[in-house]
Amino acid sequence: MPRRSAQEWVRLSLRTPGILIFGMVLVPCGWVLNLTATVAPNWRTLNDLPNAPPTEYIEQGIWDICRTTPSSARPVCNLQDTTYFGNQIIEVAQGLMIASLVVTLIGLAVAIPGVRCWKAEPNWTVAGLGGLLFFLAGVMTIIPIAWYTHILKEVTTVSPTIDVRVGYCIILGYIGGIFEILGGFVMFIGICRCCGGKNRGERRVEDVIGPQFRQKPPPRPVIVPSLNRPGRSSASSSVPYSRDSMDDDVSFPRAKSPAPRVENSSYGGRPYEADL
Repeated sequence: MPRRSAQEWVRLSLRTPGILIFGMVLVPCGWVLNLTATVAPNWRTLNDLPNAPPTEYIEQGIWDICRTTPSSARPVCNLQDTTYFGNQIIEVAQGLMIASLVVTLIGLAVAIPGVRCWKAEPNWTVAGLGGLLFFLAGVMTIIPIAWYTHILKEVTTVSPTIDVRVGYCIILGYIGGIFEILGGFVMFIGICRCCGGKNRGERRVEDVIGPQFRQKPPPRPVIVPSLNRPGRSSASSSVPYSRDSMDDDVSFPRAKSPAPRVENSSYGGRPYEADL
């Protein structure tokens, strides 16, 4: 598709384009989910602990470890487990999750001026750059989440593990990362005009207002012969008229109707005509 200048395209409405609204709604939701997954100590749970009540279990996150039971009001946190925190995946997850949160905030600071909801035309380059940052932040969230899930039962710990289960932080991290990847990608495609400008809510100028400025051809003059009025010179026997104006006073003489002939009556042996 050949490139066209900005003057050859027109916005269909003054509303913020749908792809920008989609991204600016989805990304903050993903950021909140990622923040919860980062700080909450529930990346996995250890159940059926030895020398412990059967309802007691341990919650392990990337920053803290807690021991709790379903009936306890507050879990016991800040448990020490140097073996668990010494795993490479924990260090990588800590760094990438924090980086993801920071990059998302930077992306919001870049994308909000680019979206410009208070003006008619957004800055597509700036908004697309913000979308790229959102996409990268989502990738940085998915990497440690997927890695931790893959080696869930291989992460060593001091506490013996009998039943290892996935924690809710893994689910929240997946959802938040997908939200940021999807929202950032949709915003990024606004940098280039595609699908005939539909991704930006635009159409070509000639497709929108071209037919309205197409001039109609002037009406052709029609020569209408005029009937001579009594006393008018023969020079005005024909006058050109147009279709739109024929307001000359032209009188048309009435044709005399023939008098009815009476054939059954006669006067003096001759038929006569009734003078009406």
